[in-house]
Amino acid sequence: MSEPAAPPEPTASQPVSTRTGPGRLLVAIYALFALSASARAGVQIATKFGHAPVAYSLSAFAGVVYILATVTLAVGSPTARRIAVLSCSVELAGVLAVGTWSLADPATFPDATVWSSYGSGYGFVPLVLPVFGLLWLRRWTRRARTRRTTATSAENAGEAAGGGVAPWRGAPRSPES
Repeated sequence: MSEPAAPPEPTASQPVSTRTGPGRLLVAIYALFALSASARAGVQIATKFGHAPVAYSLSAFAGVVYILATVTLAVGSPTARRIAVLSCSVELAGVLAVGTWSLADPATFPDATVWSSYGSGYGFVPLVLPVFGLLWLRRWTRRARTRRTTATSAENAGEAAGGGVAPWRGAPRSPES
């Protein structure tokens, strides 16, 4: 009876999650902004929506973008990373557009949003956060590609050397197992 094959090493074929190392901090900051922007927008919309409907609606939209970014960065799968790139890109475009709009037409923003004045009320974190998010995702996308290329090369080398034949796993199980 042969011993079961060991699972493949994560570094050889599977990309490590985006929520490791500095990615944990990024996910935590996004989670904090998701909570704060959503809670703030919820209270503002519920209590005084008529005062600044554009600002409060944009705050709610920012909250949704932060929630999406948080979840997709935490999941870290290839599909989630693509969605995270989209959400970080929308966030960056939103910060730049709303920041410019809030400075050009302050009457439209009697109350600030997370993205007003490029996030100055939050220490400009909303302006730099999507940049760091996109850089982090770029790093992990490159790592995933490198690992896939390395794993494929190793498999091809093993097959060329005659070691690429995988054991047959279709053997019937005994009734006791």
